[in-house]
Amino acid sequence: MTEPIHIFTDGACKGNPGPGGWGALLQYKGKELELCGGEPDTTNNRMELMAVIQGLAALKRRSPVLLVTDSKYVMQGMQQWLAGWKKRGWKTAGNQPVKNQDLWQQLDALVQQHDVKWQWVAGHTGHPGNERADQLANKGVAEVLR
Repeated sequence: MTEPIHIFTDGACKGNPGPGGWGALLQYKGKELELCGGEPDTTNNRMELMAVIQGLAALKRRSPVLLVTDSKYVMQGMQQWLAGWKKRGWKTAGNQPVKNQDLWQQLDALVQQHDVKWQWVAGHTGHPGNERADQLANKGVAEVLR
């Protein structure tokens, strides 16, 4: 099997909702790509999702991916909730509309194009890839606030 591309992602928000940023660090065979961006009025969960979306969207062809996130929301959404949401027509188990459906649908489509393995890490604990993704997410917030 080909060596996976490592994608480290993080989102940040100053206020929730408020100005937010996302960051993604892609690593493959000693090379790195840093991505970041932000939005003036968003939520932390939207930025966590956007980081993963942008990281996967940067890939040019089907690839094995190790996606590392500190977002339990993203992990649980992809591993536990997504299939049920789709089965129920994008409604929660409580028959409410799924929040951030637009981003979940984008992420679902992107994940189908790659061989993604998910890994959760605790945020702000010194994990090098996660710390860099956090810095990129905060850079995204700073760009929005300029």
